[in-house]
Amino acid sequence: MADMAPTRDDGAAPAREVGAAPARGDASADPAQLISERQLEQAAEYVAADEGATHRFTGAWGHVLFFAAVAMSLTHLYAAWGIVTTTTLRYVHVGFMLALAFLLFPARPRWRHRFSAVDAVAALIGVATIVYALAGGDDFLDRSTAPNTLDIVMGVALVLLVLEAARRSTGWVMPLVCVGFIAYAMLGPWLPAPWTHKGYDVGRLVGTMYMTLEGVFGTPVDVSSSLIILFTIYGAVLQRSNAGQFFIDFSLAAFGGRAAGPGRAVTAASFLLGGPSGSGVATTVTLGTVAWPMLAKAGYERNAAGGLLAAGGLGAILSPPVLGAAAFLIAEFLKISYLDVIRMAVIPTVLFYFSLFLMVEIDARKYGVKQVDIAAGMRMGPLLRTMGFHFSSLLSIVVFLLMGFSPIASVFWATVVAVAVSFLHRDCALIDLSLPVRRPAGWPWQLLRHSRLSQALADGSVTMLNVAATCAAAGLIVGVVTLTGLGLRFADIVIAYAGGSLLLTAVYTALIVWVVGLAVPVTASYIICAVVAAPALIKLGVPDFAAHMFIFYYAVLSEVSPPTALSPFAAAAITGGDPYKTTLQSWKYTLPAFVVPFVFVLDPLGTGLLLALPKGGSWFDVAWVVASASLALVALAGAAEGWLLGPARRFERLLLLAAGLLLVIPRAAFDAVGLALLGSVIALQVWRRKT
Repeated sequence: MADMAPTRDDGAAPAREVGAAPARGDASADPAQLISERQLEQAAEYVAADEGATHRFTGAWGHVLFFAAVAMSLTHLYAAWGIVTTTTLRYVHVGFMLALAFLLFPARPRWRHRFSAVDAVAALIGVATIVYALAGGDDFLDRSTAPNTLDIVMGVALVLLVLEAARRSTGWVMPLVCVGFIAYAMLGPWLPAPWTHKGYDVGRLVGTMYMTLEGVFGTPVDVSSSLIILFTIYGAVLQRSNAGQFFIDFSLAAFGGRAAGPGRAVTAASFLLGGPSGSGVATTVTLGTVAWPMLAKAGYERNAAGGLLAAGGLGAILSPPVLGAAAFLIAEFLKISYLDVIRMAVIPTVLFYFSLFLMVEIDARKYGVKQVDIAAGMRMGPLLRTMGFHFSSLLSIVVFLLMGFSPIASVFWATVVAVAVSFLHRDCALIDLSLPVRRPAGWPWQLLRHSRLSQALADGSVTMLNVAATCAAAGLIVGVVTLTGLGLRFADIVIAYAGGSLLLTAVYTALIVWVVGLAVPVTASYIICAVVAAPALIKLGVPDFAAHMFIFYYAVLSEVSPPTALSPFAAAAITGGDPYKTTLQSWKYTLPAFVVPFVFVLDPLGTGLLLALPKGGSWFDVAWVVASASLALVALAGAAEGWLLGPARRFERLLLLAAGLLLVIPRAAFDAVGLALLGSVIALQVWRRKT
């Protein structure tokens, strides 16, 4: 389908022709460093693996699907502005998802770009199950405890279609996990202790999963239909208005002319691109196509450059004001405002990028990175005057939230702002206003079909499908956990294995989230572990918001952990490096920052990192925790790189590692020992440099 399934980097860096003369003095002038078309194709395959590889149909059928995707976005925008009941919106959201998922995602990769009557029938059945639920009204919901035969048939069909939609868009693992949970619900009496429960038949499961708001149409779909899709549309609008390219150019201009400039520019650009993309893989690919030639010219080795690009892309999921899709679920699970989630994410995000900047500065000295004039032809003043309006919509989200607008209203009006300001520059305008004046042949059709605005609306829906399918499938898991009480039972088991130790429970929880994240996307990993693993931490006295943020951060590790290390693999495709060596490099860049979540679960004072004052605490305590965590990152970065003020010997790296781990725990005694160890290494290196 022509232009039907663009990835989120449309309109950004990949739009620049690779292999052509570099624009504005980019450091890609060396022909040896140009990115081949094959490398771009491999990177696009990883983006497709993350967001789903779709058909690209042409002709009338392609136009029909294009406008169906536009209709999905318009429906949700209207729901944000008008009055649509929560139940109706959830049903309609899942209906759109099923129809478009079966018509756009092939059943098998080799059947891509081929129309299938089976897919069309599946899409119609999916829509029929939604229409049946909507037509049933309150009577349909009231029958959930005693569904009739037709209810069961339609419910089973919906569950099977949701599992298939999840398989097509995210792979086999998520549906298999869902099937395992359903089997657990049905086989309860035959399971060994402590997993035994009374068990539930098909009728009871259908009643919960299909006929209530606890299963498929539960909290994940509620967040997906009301918030996530609006932010996806907003990001697509930014990308189509060339905001992504501006953020890259801004970062290059800001850090040009310095020895560590290329690494700093990559780090800053990844933060700014996180808002428009919301995807680690898309950010990595968008930035990599522009930044890799520059990094290569500066002297970065292929795997190290790929690791830095992937680590920066990971920050896209952690960075406010948009964060990743799972962040919206945190607000819904905890019944707090999204502004609270943004507030909690501020300091951990600053620490994450502080860690990256430390690594970049160490690399510049360790590898003798050469100075590259990456800002030639780009000056900060003219760039801000001509394109600086792109910052307005990002800032407007926070402003609207602070004014008391709901998150839904905030992103809706931020999208309106993004559309309005796009007309301040001709190259960014989302509608070509000259078409009605010139009136070429078929101009009304061109205005509708080929305007950037309609393409952004279609992008917003298409890139949302895999998240919507994941949320619908995850609803099955949440429904089983709620029905069987698995969350509390699992918490007791984890605590028992940990012997009641909070530290061991946190370690076990991190490992569980990490292992789950190896197989499923970030959103699914967070949902599964939020209902299964979070109760263990909460039961040991960890505040619920700290437990959920802890799980969120470790779920994000799936972006840089094999076998689902899509961001490093995409970066390796661009740089020509080894995928697994690139993954190890990305671990090196990110691991110091991922020790930080232990700060806000191991001690009440640690919640200061989330800007939550502990009981009886003060803002001085918050400042102390932030300072000690920053010093911990310095020590851990030195240990990971083997370099602090200069090359670190083996015993010095061990001392730095110990210092970093001690400084992570916000207790005076540990901080004192950690500072002493860090100070001793600094003193040794200063003495060695002098002698």
